[in-house]
Parts: sequence; C-alpha cells; structure tokens
Amino acid sequence: MHREDGERLQKVLAQAGLGSRRACEALIAQGRVAVDGVIVTEQGVRVDPARQAVHVDGRRLQLDGGTLTVVLNKPRKVMTSLGDPEGRRDLTEFVERYDQRLYHVGRLDYETDGLLLLSNDGELTHRLTHPSFAIEKTYVCRFAAPGAPPRGLVKTLREGVELEDGPARADSAKLVAHNGREAVVEVTLHEGRNRIVRRMFASQGFELTHLTRTRIGPVLLGDLRPGQTRELTRRELGTLMAEVGL
Repeated sequence: MHREDGERLQKVLAQAGLGSRRACEALIAQGRVAVDGVIVTEQGVRVDPARQAVHVDGRRLQLDGGTLTVVLNKPRKVMTSLGDPEGRRDLTEFVERYDQRLYHVGRLDYETDGLLLLSNDGELTHRLTHPSFAIEKTYVCRFAAPGAPPRGLVKTLREGVELEDGPARADSAKLVAHNGREAVVEVTLHEGRNRIVRRMFASQGFELTHLTRTRIGPVLLGDLRPGQTRELTRRELGTLMAEVGL
C-alpha cells in the first residue's frame, strides 16, 4: 500500500477538495480513509494517485487527472453521435470544447433533451451503460391531457406496462402539474432500452410532446441551460463510481 515515491495521503486528499491538510489528517486519524481497500489511520502514508484506489467514507475519489467526465444538457434535435450521415446537428461541437476526446455515455433520442454524460473513462462508461448495473435515471415528461388529472396513468406506470420487447415498470412516477390541457409527470426507472419512456406512455395512448432527462444516479442536470457543459465535481464522480462498483 505505502509507496515511497508517492505523495503524502493528506496532500492527495486536500488536492481532491476534501479540505485543508489538517482537516484531511483528521479524516485519516478517524479511520475514514482507505487505500486499496485497507483503512489508513497513520499519518505520512504515501500513495500513487494514478494507480491506487482511495476511498473516503466508502466513496472513491477520482484522482487520475487523465480522465474526464462532463455533463451536457443536450438540446433537442441533436443526434447522440459524433457524426451523422444525414448532416443533422450532433455532439461534435460540445466535445470539441475539451482537449481530450470524449464519448457519449448512453443515448438520448433526437427529440429528447437533458442530461447526457460525456467521458473518456472507458471502464466507467462500460459500467454505466451495462444493464447489470441498472443506474437510476429521472425524466420529466410533458403530454396533452385534457380533462381530469391522469392519476390512473401514473399508477399504471408504477405497476408496469407491456411493450413489444417485454414488460417495463417505473421505479417511481408522480404527477407534477396539470392545467386541464397538459400534464407533467416525473418518472424514474432503471431501464435503458431504446426510447423506453416514450414507449411506456405510448402504450397507454399518450404521446409525449417534451421529454427531458434530469438525473443519472447522483448527477443532477440542475440549472444547466441547453447546450451548456460542466465537469463533474469530485463528489459526484466518486459517488457515481461507487454506484457501479469502482
């Protein structure tokens, strides 16, 4: 675990934004820091941030400066690709803002906007898109709903609907707004099948007029405007990595 040619652990923690070096020394003394799965309580341990896994309170810190993960608020009518044979707008303009080549983590369809992750971390991307890890995603869904609030629809989404490629069920669904003409429903699910949210509503006779993804695991879209990007905070990245077992 100890690397003679490494950096002092408290310095590494401080650089990761955990507080001053004195505060980081306190974290170590309290037994809240682990290196490669081993709790460290002694001061002066040296580590290699590029090769060793450091956890604080069970959350892994992202210490490899060579990796980058970014949040994009993907606008509508943008292809989730780095090139489109039909010449439609794609992700190239957003990726080119960064010095490193980034790839989209999963997809949002052409008409859907909201939170999309861009990353050059291959293992993180693989785990976030693999069905076995089942990361929660939240969507805000707008559709025409004249008359009474569609409470029966919300209940049905939670209980599950039958699609052509098998059943689908929302982990949670709630009515956010209804004005007698339109309704807004927030849906959270683990599913990652193609156009799954749109198809769930369509199976009950509702066509979505606007669909926005607002959350992936611990990462929130927040007040990021369409077309804007930001790097994940170390806390967000650490929690996201923990959710997929990294």
